[in-house]
Amino acid sequence: MKKYFENLAKALLGMNYSELDQAERNVIDSIANNRPIATDINHSFDEQLTLGQRTADRVAEFGGSWPFIIIFVVVMILWIVLNTVWIIEKEAFDPYPFILLNLILSTLAALQAPIIMMSQNRQAAKDRMATRLNYEVSLKTDLEIMQLQKKVDELRSLVEKRLNNENK
Repeated sequence: MKKYFENLAKALLGMNYSELDQAERNVIDSIANNRPIATDINHSFDEQLTLGQRTADRVAEFGGSWPFIIIFVVVMILWIVLNTVWIIEKEAFDPYPFILLNLILSTLAALQAPIIMMSQNRQAAKDRMATRLNYEVSLKTDLEIMQLQKKVDELRSLVEKRLNNENK
Protein backbone atom coordinates (compact mmCIF):
# COMPACT_ATOMS: atom_id res chain seq x y z
CA MET A 1 0.00 0.00 0.00
CA LYS A 2 2.89 2.34 0.78
CA LYS A 3 4.20 1.83 -2.76
CA TYR A 4 0.78 2.82 -4.11
CA PHE A 5 0.91 6.11 -2.17
CA GLU A 6 4.47 6.73 -3.37
CA ASN A 7 3.49 6.12 -6.99
CA LEU A 8 0.37 8.27 -6.69
CA ALA A 9 2.31 11.14 -5.11
CA LYS A 10 5.01 10.88 -7.76
CA ALA A 11 2.47 10.77 -10.60
CA LEU A 12 0.27 13.60 -9.35
CA LEU A 13 2.68 15.96 -7.61
CA GLY A 14 6.06 14.85 -8.89
CA MET A 15 7.33 14.31 -5.33
CA ASN A 16 7.89 11.38 -3.01
CA TYR A 17 5.12 10.77 -0.49
CA SER A 18 7.55 11.28 2.39
CA GLU A 19 8.46 14.76 1.05
CA LEU A 20 4.86 16.00 1.11
CA ASP A 21 3.48 18.17 3.89
CA GLN A 22 0.47 17.02 5.91
CA ALA A 23 -2.10 18.78 3.71
CA GLU A 24 -0.73 17.19 0.55
CA ARG A 25 -0.61 13.76 2.23
CA ASN A 26 -4.27 14.18 3.20
CA VAL A 27 -5.09 14.87 -0.45
CA ILE A 28 -3.15 11.85 -1.71
CA ASP A 29 -4.79 9.64 0.94
CA SER A 30 -8.19 10.98 -0.05
CA ILE A 31 -7.61 10.26 -3.74
CA ALA A 32 -6.17 6.80 -3.00
CA ASN A 33 -9.08 5.86 -0.74
CA ASN A 34 -11.66 7.54 -3.00
CA ARG A 35 -13.18 9.55 -0.18
CA PRO A 36 -14.22 13.20 0.00
CA ILE A 37 -11.90 15.64 1.71
CA ALA A 38 -14.29 18.50 2.44
CA THR A 39 -15.63 18.70 5.99
CA ASP A 40 -17.75 21.13 7.96
CA ILE A 41 -15.09 23.22 9.66
CA ASN A 42 -17.61 24.81 12.04
CA HIS A 43 -18.73 21.45 13.38
CA SER A 44 -15.24 20.01 13.84
CA PHE A 45 -13.91 23.22 15.41
CA ASP A 46 -16.84 23.67 17.79
CA GLU A 47 -16.50 20.09 19.04
CA GLN A 48 -13.09 20.82 20.56
CA LEU A 49 -14.05 23.99 22.45
CA THR A 50 -14.01 23.89 26.24
CA LEU A 51 -16.80 25.27 28.41
CA GLY A 52 -14.70 28.36 29.16
CA GLN A 53 -14.06 28.99 25.47
CA ARG A 54 -17.74 28.62 24.57
CA THR A 55 -18.65 30.97 27.43
CA ALA A 56 -16.07 33.53 26.28
CA ASP A 57 -17.48 33.36 22.75
CA ARG A 58 -21.01 33.96 24.04
CA VAL A 59 -19.87 36.87 26.22
CA ALA A 60 -18.00 38.40 23.26
CA GLU A 61 -21.02 37.86 21.03
CA PHE A 62 -23.36 39.51 23.53
CA GLY A 63 -20.89 42.33 24.27
CA GLY A 64 -20.88 43.29 20.61
CA SER A 65 -24.64 43.27 20.12
CA TRP A 66 -27.38 45.89 20.08
CA PRO A 67 -29.17 44.41 23.12
CA PHE A 68 -25.97 44.91 25.15
CA ILE A 69 -25.60 48.49 23.96
CA ILE A 70 -29.25 49.29 24.74
CA ILE A 71 -29.09 47.68 28.19
CA PHE A 72 -25.80 49.45 28.86
CA VAL A 73 -27.19 52.88 27.91
CA VAL A 74 -30.37 52.32 29.96
CA VAL A 75 -28.38 51.26 33.04
CA MET A 76 -26.08 54.29 32.66
CA ILE A 77 -29.02 56.70 32.39
CA LEU A 78 -30.80 55.10 35.35
CA TRP A 79 -27.62 55.20 37.46
CA ILE A 80 -27.02 58.88 36.70
CA VAL A 81 -30.66 59.90 37.14
CA LEU A 82 -31.07 57.98 40.40
CA ASN A 83 -27.88 59.40 41.86
CA THR A 84 -28.70 62.92 40.69
CA VAL A 85 -32.20 62.79 42.19
CA TRP A 86 -30.86 61.37 45.46
CA ILE A 87 -28.25 64.11 45.62
CA ILE A 88 -31.04 66.67 45.63
CA GLU A 89 -33.19 64.86 48.21
CA LYS A 90 -30.58 63.15 50.40
CA GLU A 91 -27.19 61.41 50.32
CA ALA A 92 -26.71 59.47 47.04
CA PHE A 93 -25.02 56.06 47.11
CA ASP A 94 -22.65 57.24 44.31
CA PRO A 95 -22.60 61.04 44.22
CA TYR A 96 -21.20 63.07 41.36
CA PRO A 97 -18.52 62.44 39.83
CA PHE A 98 -19.86 58.85 40.07
CA ILE A 99 -16.66 57.16 41.26
CA LEU A 100 -18.37 53.80 41.85
CA LEU A 101 -19.79 53.90 38.32
CA ASN A 102 -16.31 54.60 36.95
CA LEU A 103 -14.93 51.65 38.92
CA ILE A 104 -17.64 49.35 37.57
CA LEU A 105 -17.06 50.54 34.00
CA SER A 106 -13.29 50.09 34.32
CA THR A 107 -13.78 46.59 35.68
CA LEU A 108 -16.20 45.75 32.89
CA ALA A 109 -13.72 46.99 30.26
CA ALA A 110 -10.83 45.15 31.93
CA LEU A 111 -12.76 41.87 31.85
CA GLN A 112 -14.42 42.31 28.50
CA ALA A 113 -11.25 43.13 26.53
CA PRO A 114 -9.38 39.85 27.16
CA ILE A 115 -12.56 37.82 26.67
CA ILE A 116 -13.08 39.45 23.27
CA MET A 117 -9.41 38.87 22.39
CA MET A 118 -9.69 35.17 23.32
CA SER A 119 -12.72 34.88 21.07
CA GLN A 120 -10.90 36.65 18.23
CA ASN A 121 -7.88 34.36 18.63
CA ARG A 122 -10.15 31.33 18.33
CA GLN A 123 -11.77 32.84 15.24
CA ALA A 124 -8.31 33.34 13.74
CA ALA A 125 -7.45 29.69 14.48
CA LYS A 126 -10.73 28.64 12.89
CA ASP A 127 -9.93 30.76 9.82
CA ARG A 128 -6.50 29.09 9.56
CA MET A 129 -8.17 25.67 9.67
CA ALA A 130 -10.63 26.74 6.98
CA THR A 131 -7.80 28.07 4.80
CA ARG A 132 -5.90 24.79 5.15
CA LEU A 133 -9.00 22.80 4.28
CA ASN A 134 -9.67 25.07 1.28
CA TYR A 135 -6.11 24.43 0.10
CA GLU A 136 -6.59 20.67 0.40
CA VAL A 137 -9.91 20.77 -1.47
CA SER A 138 -8.43 22.98 -4.20
CA LEU A 139 -5.38 20.76 -4.57
CA LYS A 140 -7.53 17.65 -4.78
CA THR A 141 -9.78 19.32 -7.34
CA ASP A 142 -6.76 20.33 -9.43
CA LEU A 143 -5.29 16.83 -9.30
CA GLU A 144 -8.62 15.20 -10.15
CA ILE A 145 -9.07 17.58 -13.10
CA MET A 146 -5.55 16.77 -14.28
CA GLN A 147 -6.36 13.04 -14.13
CA LEU A 148 -9.61 13.60 -16.02
CA GLN A 149 -7.82 15.70 -18.65
CA LYS A 150 -5.26 12.95 -19.10
CA LYS A 151 -8.03 10.38 -19.58
CA VAL A 152 -9.85 12.65 -22.05
CA ASP A 153 -6.61 13.14 -24.00
CA GLU A 154 -6.06 9.37 -24.11
CA LEU A 155 -9.64 8.83 -25.34
CA ARG A 156 -9.24 11.55 -27.98
CA SER A 157 -6.01 9.97 -29.15
CA LEU A 158 -7.70 6.57 -29.42
CA VAL A 159 -10.62 8.04 -31.36
CA GLU A 160 -8.25 9.85 -33.73
CA LYS A 161 -6.30 6.62 -34.36
CA ARG A 162 -9.47 4.70 -35.11
CA LEU A 163 -10.72 7.43 -37.44
CA ASN A 164 -7.36 7.50 -39.24
CA ASN A 165 -7.40 3.69 -39.58
CA GLU A 166 -10.96 3.76 -40.97
CA ASN A 167 -10.11 6.51 -43.47
CA LYS A 168 -7.19 4.52 -44.91
